Formats: sequence, structure tokens, C-alpha cells
Amino acid sequence: MDTLKLEILTPNGEIFNGEAVSVTLPGEEGEFGVLANHSSLSTLLEAGVIDIEKEDKSVESILINWGVVNVDEEKVIVLVEGAVAIRGESESAIAAALDDAKELINSIADSNPAIAAVSARIESAAQRLI
Repeated sequence: MDTLKLEILTPNGEIFNGEAVSVTLPGEEGEFGVLANHSSLSTLLEAGVIDIEKEDKSVESILINWGVVNVDEEKVIVLVEGAVAIRGESESAIAAALDDAKELINSIADSNPAIAAVSARIESAAQRLI
């Protein structure tokens, strides 16, 4: 199974660095998916959820407020202003991540009409983890 290298970086540091089978990104013109050997592109990202499918078929979700992505055939680099990973080993860790995600959404609520859809995606991601 082909994989790609994925890095998600914020001003506060790295939020994800690893191999992925696929990644779905919230592009300026809608969501789009990237697989290994994807043609090169650079584009803006809007507020939304990045879904990362790992080799074990698990999916990790990361909420972002906005950013840019650079894709080439082997690597995807995502630079975002703010991000929250919806993951955790326990229900309390997941609940804390959800609180952080809601805070990030509230900080951009006035600037994006798709916030309700993002909120629903966060709740859905949380249900998968619990």
C-alpha cells in the first residue's frame, strides 16, 4: 500500500508528522483528497477538518482554522495558524481536545459561514473515538 509523508505545522510546533494512506483537506473550493503520487499543487485551506487515514485504517481528525498546503508526489506539508487534534487515550483527553476545538471554532466563527458543518464533523469524530 502506497503511503505519503504528512506534516502539519503550526506556529506553536508540529501537530502531526507521519505516514498516511490518504489525507482529506478543507480547500478553498471544497474538500479534496490526496493519495501517494498526487500531482504537485499549492493552495489555501479554509476552516475545517483534516482527516488522515493511517496504514492501520484508523482515521485521525485535526481541526484547523486556516492555512496553506503544499503537495508533491511523496509529501504533503500543511502550514496552519491554529489546529487541534481530536485524539486521546481516554475520554477525558478526548473531552479536553473537543473543548480546545470548540474554542478554536469560536475564535473564527464570525469569519466563516461553514462553522456549523465543522462543528458537526468534530462531534462525529469524537463519537468515533469514544
